[in-house]
Amino acid sequence: QVQVVESGGGLVQAGGSLRLSCAASGSIFVINAMGWYRQAPGKQRELVAQMTSGGNINYADATKGRFTISRGNVKNTVYLQMNSLKPEDTAVYYCRLAQYTGEYWGQGTQVTVSS
Repeated sequence: QVQVVESGGGLVQAGGSLRLSCAASGSIFVINAMGWYRQAPGKQRELVAQMTSGGNINYADATKGRFTISRGNVKNTVYLQMNSLKPEDTAVYYCRLAQYTGEYWGQGTQVTVSS
């Protein structure tokens, strides 16, 4: 059993910043990838940023230069620093962990950016 918990969402004005946190626990072995996705109303879930075990970091084109994903000092944690937020960043943000037993998702945290 793997648990993934996100925190840090909220309401912010356009141009502001938020930092999301993700902590995973349970039967975690070797993580293949850990990262962030988001889903806006009426849209499909999409990749925001992801770190892989090979050291690769991938960002969506819409977030490059504004968002930064990083590992936490505590094992199996990851952060998403979001700067220069735009109204189109409004979505539920989900943390995803992938390992050989499957992929695991958190419950999501709402990020709302007002114009």
